[in-house]
Amino acid sequence: MAKKEISYDEAVGEIETILAKIEEGELGVDELARKVARVTELLKLCREKLYKTEARIGEILDDAGSGEQ
Repeated sequence: MAKKEISYDEAVGEIETILAKIEEGELGVDELARKVARVTELLKLCREKLYKTEARIGEILDDAGSGEQ
């Protein structure tokens, strides 16, 4: 079964929830390791989404600029 792709906002929300639990000391050592791995995965996803968005915006602006000539 394929993983449902989550949105940037969902990823940021999950990161914030995990960080709050870590700060509150609510996690055991094993769970902490899993959560740190999950945060790393979510940060990578967010970074990729930001890069793709930046590239797409650049394309749009380039297209808009070339249309004005």
